[in-house]
Amino acid sequence: MNLFDSHCHLDDPAYKNDLDAMLERARTAGVSHMMTIGVTLETSRRGVELAKTQPGVYASVGVHPHDSRECSDAVVDELIRLSQDRRVRAWGETGLDFNRMYSPRDDQEKWFVSQLEAAAELGLPMIFHERDSQGRFIELLKTCPPPPGSAVIHCFSGTRSELTRYLDMGYYIGITGILTLRDRGESLRRLAPQIPRDRLLAETDAPYLTPEPERRRIRRNEPAFVRSVLLTLAEVRREDPDELARTVFENTCRLYRIENFK
Repeated sequence: MNLFDSHCHLDDPAYKNDLDAMLERARTAGVSHMMTIGVTLETSRRGVELAKTQPGVYASVGVHPHDSRECSDAVVDELIRLSQDRRVRAWGETGLDFNRMYSPRDDQEKWFVSQLEAAAELGLPMIFHERDSQGRFIELLKTCPPPPGSAVIHCFSGTRSELTRYLDMGYYIGITGILTLRDRGESLRRLAPQIPRDRLLAETDAPYLTPEPERRRIRRNEPAFVRSVLLTLAEVRREDPDELARTVFENTCRLYRIENFK
């Protein structure tokens, strides 16, 4: 089973003492490819540097809505410069988060639109974060929408109507370990079979959102655990795990445009 963790944070301090061992565990588990995600200028820099030294690791650049208060034209310009590296295959994670409001709404909206425009100019696919935006995410997305097949809704856990809207826009749906959790994942397990196979991505969001059964013994998530996400996804969809794994791997390579990338 060849797996691609489509969204993880390999630069996180949680891995500072055992990064190499953690990556080796991932490869032993069949995770040959990983996308490490930028959420600030600094994490984007670290991700790009890590991707340069680790086979099968790619990077995205971007500013998370939580960190929008720290964004600026200079930051976006530097992210554009970073994106010239051939290991950068996407822009994000960016979007809107009106749940915790770590950054003011105006800042989130301004820099979300700025990043939409930057990614469009660069022709990079996008990684989206959305939480409790009450439709504002879709409104702003219409100002500069990525073409169908050029974006993923990261860590989807929304409603049926939201899922339908994202699918109608032609976007991929990222599924995390939330799917495996008994209570929190109940709604997602009902919706997962309705997602077309060619729109599915599997992700860990490591070191966050540890899936079952791993969370019974360890709190920190790792890319190796994307296997549990995939197996649960196959179970709820009543599909063969190996066949689904092949399709999800191909989907991820298609989104990040790395089918022939070395």
